Amino acid sequence: MFAVGRVPRQLQQLPQLSRGAAALALAAALAGCAMAPAEATTPAVVSDGRYAMGTVLEVTVVAADEAAGRAAIAEAFAVASALEALLSNWDPDSALMRLNAAAGRGPQRVDPELARVLAASRALSRRTRGAFDVTVGPLVQLWRAAGERGRLPTEAERTRARAAVGADGVVADPEAGTAEIARAGASVELGGIAKGWALDRMAERLRAAGVAGALLSFGQSSLWAIGAPPREPGWRLLVRDPAGGFAGVATLRDRAVSVSDSVGQWTEIGGRRYGHVIDPRSGEPLARTAQAVVLAPDAATAEAFSKALLVLPPAEGVALLEAEPGCEALLLEGDGRRYETGGWQEASGLAPAGNDTRSRERSAPASNEASR
Repeated sequence: MFAVGRVPRQLQQLPQLSRGAAALALAAALAGCAMAPAEATTPAVVSDGRYAMGTVLEVTVVAADEAAGRAAIAEAFAVASALEALLSNWDPDSALMRLNAAAGRGPQRVDPELARVLAASRALSRRTRGAFDVTVGPLVQLWRAAGERGRLPTEAERTRARAAVGADGVVADPEAGTAEIARAGASVELGGIAKGWALDRMAERLRAAGVAGALLSFGQSSLWAIGAPPREPGWRLLVRDPAGGFAGVATLRDRAVSVSDSVGQWTEIGGRRYGHVIDPRSGEPLARTAQAVVLAPDAATAEAFSKALLVLPPAEGVALLEAEPGCEALLLEGDGRRYETGGWQEASGLAPAGNDTRSRERSAPASNEASR
C-alpha cells in the first residue's frame, strides 16, 4: 500500500487509494458514516474487492439491500473476468496474445469485443495526436529488457522497435469479428486502456440492473463515479500532490477519472531513472516526474488522455483536453508547476484538503512548459 505519510486529522479516516509507487493517489471517501454497515440500512452501501487485471478491483454500490448489492458486485466482477481473458498481455492464451502472435499474417477472426477495443484504441490514438498508442508493445518490451540487463538499448534496437509502432497498422472490424496487426514484429499492449474499457462495461451492466450509485476502482488509478453515496452530492476523492502533500478533495458524480504518473514505476540504468510511460512517437521513456488526472465521460477516454497528458508538452496537452467534449484535466509537475483546463475546478469541485496544499493556478503559458 502506498505510504501516505502524515495525513491531516480530518482526512485520517479516508480509505487510501494507490497506484503502485505513485506519488499521486486518489482516496475515495464515502462521506460521513455512509459506509458503516450497522447504520446503512436503507439504502445499503455494499463493497467488495478482488484481484483482476494485475491489480485490485474495488466495487462499491448503493442498493436497496445487501443482497441486491452483492448481486450487482458479482455482475461487475464477472464482466472484469471475461474481459481479462480477452485483453490480457500476460496470459499467453488470451485473445489479444493470440492476435499478437499472428502479426503480419493478415486479418484474423477475433471476439467482437476485442475488435471493438482495438477500433476504439485506434480512434483514441488519432485524437491524442499519437501520444497514446496501443502498438507501443515493442517499445515496452525493449525497455523492459534494457532494465533487466542494466544496459540502454542500442540505436539499432531502438530504430527496429520504433518501426513496428503505429496505430495505423491495426485494422479492426467489430461487425465482421476480424482484426489485423499489419506489421510483422508489431504487438498491441492494452495496459493503457483495458481497465478503463472494463470499467465502462461494468458501469453499463450496473446501470442496466438499476444501480444508481456506485464507485468502481481499478487499482485506484482508473475509476467510475456513478451517482452519489446516500445524502451526499458525489463521491469524494482525495487528490495526492507529487510533492508529498494533498492537492485537495474532489467531489465527482457521473464521471470517469484516470490518474497516471510518469515514474511511479521505473528502471534505473547507468544511475538514471527511466519511467514506465513511453512516448510512442520518440520511443523514449519519460524521465521527468509528473502526474495527470483526467475526468471524462467514459473511463477508456480518461485513461488514454491521462497518458497523453504526460507525454505531450504541458500547454499542448492541456489545449488538447480543452477541445475534448466533457473532459477536464489537472497536471502536476514534480517541480511544483501546475496546469489545468479551464473547467477543471467546476467539474472537480476541488477543495482544500486541510493541509499545506499548493495554490491553484490556471494553465501556464507555453513559455513556462516543463521540460520533457
